[in-house]
Amino acid sequence: MNKRKQLTLFITEKHAETIEDIRGKYNPAQYALIKAHVTLCREDEIENISTIIESLESLSHKSIIINFDKIVGFSNGKGVLISATKINTEYHELREEILKNANAKIKFHEPHITLMHPRNSTCTDEIFEKIKKCSFPFALSFEKISLIEQILGQPWKILSEYYLS
Repeated sequence: MNKRKQLTLFITEKHAETIEDIRGKYNPAQYALIKAHVTLCREDEIENISTIIESLESLSHKSIIINFDKIVGFSNGKGVLISATKINTEYHELREEILKNANAKIKFHEPHITLMHPRNSTCTDEIFEKIKKCSFPFALSFEKISLIEQILGQPWKILSEYYLS
């Protein structure tokens, strides 16, 4: 059985309405698998899960704010995401704090919110123009990290949550 784990920052309901409306309309398959989120650490980075959990349990990091920029197409136009601005120091510092003892190579990930995942949707020029006209939050605050798991093809499940002080 193939299982995947990752660390995720879920968008709170009060900020997710427009995002979830778009995901539900244009990418219902992904919408059914996972709520709107920003991935904090990918599965290959948290393979040493016991060390990762120790880091999560001893975090001294405060809640973080991620600043977003614009709607971007990716994967030959099949996917759509809300990109982050280049300055998101708190996000990168939080990743470093979590991964520092995990013997993982810390990669530079740009935070983003996927609206249409190219694995199970296809964006058209018409859809992209409709999405670009929507109003999205320019900054979101995150107060907890969720350790989530997916059994191949099934919806993601929250295993545990870690609150930022």
